[in-house]
Amino acid sequence: MGARPIIQVENLSHTYMKGTPLEHVALKGANLYVEEGECIAIIGHTGSGKSTLIQHFNGLMRPESGKVIIDGVDLSKKKVDVKTLRQKVGLVFQNPEDQIFEKIIGDDIAYGPFKLGLPLKEVRERVKWAMSVVGLDFEQMKDRQTFALSGGQKRKVALAGILALKPKILVLDEPTAGLDPKSRNELLEKIKRLNREEKLTVIFVSHNMEEVAMLADRIYVMAGGKDVLCGTPKEIFTDKEKLQLHHIGTPETVQVLYRLTDLGYKVSVDAFSISEATEEIIKVLHGTKEDLEDVQRV
Repeated sequence: MGARPIIQVENLSHTYMKGTPLEHVALKGANLYVEEGECIAIIGHTGSGKSTLIQHFNGLMRPESGKVIIDGVDLSKKKVDVKTLRQKVGLVFQNPEDQIFEKIIGDDIAYGPFKLGLPLKEVRERVKWAMSVVGLDFEQMKDRQTFALSGGQKRKVALAGILALKPKILVLDEPTAGLDPKSRNELLEKIKRLNREEKLTVIFVSHNMEEVAMLADRIYVMAGGKDVLCGTPKEIFTDKEKLQLHHIGTPETVQVLYRLTDLGYKVSVDAFSISEATEEIIKVLHGTKEDLEDVQRV
């Protein structure tokens, strides 16, 4: 850990419907830190506490026990300026309908900037910029009605509405769910560029290990309401024992490479990208006759 983290979670716990027959412990002693400008993935099975954890980052939930410190602000203290916090931390829900409430796309994306009291010209520029980031044509889409949008388009509008606020931290819950492969790849590239070029801190929850490997600087693995593993994609996806212990999925490229190692081929299992994995497979295909005979003997 270097300088003060922009997000720091210490021993965080949360119980839903406490004291009732439906009581459910969602978090029990979770820890996490995020440096400014990092891109962090949070993965784990359904019910592991991922969504509950990220809802603490913009004050939707307040710490029941433990600490959540966002850019120096301790959310466990009573007097917290939640409005300022939510300008700084943009949270995009998994279900876009939870965030879209205006009838017209342009109005919905402009809602946040208008609430900040920005001049009309700046609001318009922010809406145009945010729509371009998510792949929505401003002139074609700004006057369309939100109820007529597809699920993927609604997801883009919800994200644009958050980006228009120009947050310091962007938190995404399953950001590409409902998008077709082309739109998914375009959006991932734009999120990556925002993170790398504009130093936007990004935290995202995902079940898609390909996008985790593509975007994340570090990965937190959640299980049973707490963090059980933390490391770079290479550290997480190349530790076969821990992958099996915690039932962690891997990118399809890694699955292919592990299969090749099981067959006796000498390949690097940390070649996550398609181009790197392709190079490893080409090496196998171009292997010498002696190499192939050695594999056959294994």
